[in-house]
Amino acid sequence: MATAAKPVLYNALISSCSHRVRIVLNLKGVDYEYKSVNPRTDPDYVKINPLDYIPALVDADVVVSDSHAITLYLEDKYPKHPLLPNDLKRKALNLQIANIVCSSIQPLQAQGYAIIGVHGGRLSPDESLQVIQYYIDKGFRGRCVSSTTDPCRYTSLPN
Repeated sequence: MATAAKPVLYNALISSCSHRVRIVLNLKGVDYEYKSVNPRTDPDYVKINPLDYIPALVDADVVVSDSHAITLYLEDKYPKHPLLPNDLKRKALNLQIANIVCSSIQPLQAQGYAIIGVHGGRLSPDESLQVIQYYIDKGFRGRCVSSTTDPCRYTSLPN
């Protein structure tokens, strides 16, 4: 019987999105092939991931190209070491926090220079940091608070 090929992770060492996927692969004990890429200098990478972002995971005939989608794919494919809780409330909270990081915080951190104007000289580094901190704080306005009636009740954080 032929053994299945190892999944291939196309990623960059300095990419926090790639780092998230490597953590999941290692926590789940998945043997994978590491391929370092730079979409800016590797014109063939767009054939693997038409979005031209990193990371991308190629697993046989499946290509997944978003760190959050990759981690959910790995969670389903390799259930032996689950990373998400079975409790639906806690699972929802985990997914909500992951989405806050991926959708609200990561774009500011990764592409902040383009988004908030440091690159174009419209904001100073201190002003851009204030903008980023504002949106990170806004993203985490709710927090999980233990309670005897509801272990995941949301309350507002003080301003």
